Amino acid sequence: MSKAQALVASNLPIPSALGSLDAYISAVHRVPMLTVEEEQDLAHRLQDKNDLDAAKRLVLSHLRFVVHVARGYQGYGLQMGDLIQEGNIGLMKAVKRFDPSLGVRLVSFAVHWIRAEMHEFILRNWRIVKVATTKAQRKLFFNLRKSKKRLGWMNHEEVQAVAKELGVPASAVLEMESRLSGRDVGFDAPADADDDAPPAPVAYLVDQGADPYETLARDDQEESQLEVLREGMARLDARSRDIIARRWLKDGEKATLQELADEYGVSAERIRQIEANAMKKMRALFTA
Repeated sequence: MSKAQALVASNLPIPSALGSLDAYISAVHRVPMLTVEEEQDLAHRLQDKNDLDAAKRLVLSHLRFVVHVARGYQGYGLQMGDLIQEGNIGLMKAVKRFDPSLGVRLVSFAVHWIRAEMHEFILRNWRIVKVATTKAQRKLFFNLRKSKKRLGWMNHEEVQAVAKELGVPASAVLEMESRLSGRDVGFDAPADADDDAPPAPVAYLVDQGADPYETLARDDQEESQLEVLREGMARLDARSRDIIARRWLKDGEKATLQELADEYGVSAERIRQIEANAMKKMRALFTA
């Protein structure tokens, strides 16, 4: 049994269609993050002694990062749970190959493997017709294939004729022809690339200002603050909650003290007092 198979057999939590995805995400965010020293110790135990318990702790402590990466691919219309499961496979591959002597955090090393598995899953479930997202583009996609008289790029006169025939701008014809005829240089690894193949450019052409560990920590802090905000709002009475929501949380134009005073049949000063008391209670939660 491989390390990855053994990890799967170790009852790692997985986002199941039979369970709640929200419950899974909540569960993985409750798993403590590792310090540098803990991560190094576990990685050495896995590397030197093939310690599967150490591997399990490394995987569990990084499942939240897989969720973070998966959220970046939600625009493809695929199930979040499926993306997370594919990313978890990539995480286990990364844990298996992680070398603690390189002096980098596991989260920075694992991001390539997590994304590679998600990319492959997307490519297996994504077709060129879906790339043309709007109804008009899908119609153009099929009509252009029928309208082209020959292989190769169309000349200016042909582009104008097709645009006139289909009732679309010439620029739209050129864009769709590029999709049909062009081949992009592979920035990501090919879907059939071997696990031990050299990393594709996506793995090393990175934004140096976007450290995965710092990004995850920042997102974790924001999620924690949102959770405190939700808890604080839930503790308020209905009137206070409505005043805070309409004064501070509503998009667009905020309600004025006088508008709320007229609605609740009290003075604007009373609304201000209710607002101040509610804010005081909520600030106490943030500083607790």
